[in-house]
Amino acid sequence: MTSYQRREQLLMIGRSLFAAKGFEAVSVEEIAASAKVSKPIVYEHFGGKEGLYAVVVDREMRALNDALTKALADPQQHPRQLVERTALALLTYIEENTEGFQVLVRDSPSTDPAGSFNSLLGDVSMRVEEILDESFKNQHLPAKGVPYYAQMLVGMTVFTGQYWANQRKIGKEQLAAHIVNLAWYGLSRLEAKPELRFEGDKARKALQRRKAREAKEAARHAKEPQSDVRPDTTPDYGDDADSNSAPATSAATSTAPTQSGRDTVFGSDSTLDSGPGATPGFDAGTETDANAPEAATQESDSI
Repeated sequence: MTSYQRREQLLMIGRSLFAAKGFEAVSVEEIAASAKVSKPIVYEHFGGKEGLYAVVVDREMRALNDALTKALADPQQHPRQLVERTALALLTYIEENTEGFQVLVRDSPSTDPAGSFNSLLGDVSMRVEEILDESFKNQHLPAKGVPYYAQMLVGMTVFTGQYWANQRKIGKEQLAAHIVNLAWYGLSRLEAKPELRFEGDKARKALQRRKAREAKEAARHAKEPQSDVRPDTTPDYGDDADSNSAPATSAATSTAPTQSGRDTVFGSDSTLDSGPGATPGFDAGTETDANAPEAATQESDSI
């Protein structure tokens, strides 16, 4: 095996071990044993475990950075297409470099902040921020929230990808569609001045003011003189047939507001006709009433 091949072998083995156990749990002895070489070989190529880890992280960082940079390279594209491209770029990297991604998202001992995974996410967030800033200007939205929205979008996508790396119950494109669904429709309905409606100091103060108004109104009504209860003046119609006519009239009157309310909410009754062949605006009850005089005449003639 050539020196280059041995180096690549150690890098592959080291990446697998770091992804599975983390940096601290892996030793030079374990790396050498997995590669079936002696410890001096590992030191010869990388100077130790730290050197090997640094090369692994650097490779993965460059691969992921290239993928995301390419996805965000054309700001002239439709904003939704940029969201779709970026989500797919990350998920494709995770799919093709699962171990490398696991190495990146684990806590690293890197002493160089510029080479950390968080620094990469920071760079990506800044690129997303530039795109959002232009979009916010076009939508006349305040720009002070742009950095936070950029962090939200990147964080949401990365953590979702991290979960998917271990729980691949749906495909890459389907997951990307879910991410875009939440991100895009959230962005397209942003409020210029968002507020908490149920929690927080402002919401609690508004609730207190409303309760104070209600208490004041209740106290005012309590002080008003109560009107005397009038005795029941419903006339006695004398027989059962006549007495039933009053409730019928009352019921018909009380039904009117309900019918009117239904017309307001659901549209006219013609939209609620059931059964095939119903004629719009047709009222069966009206037709029966219209035929009633004719039926009465026929009955009179028969008598």
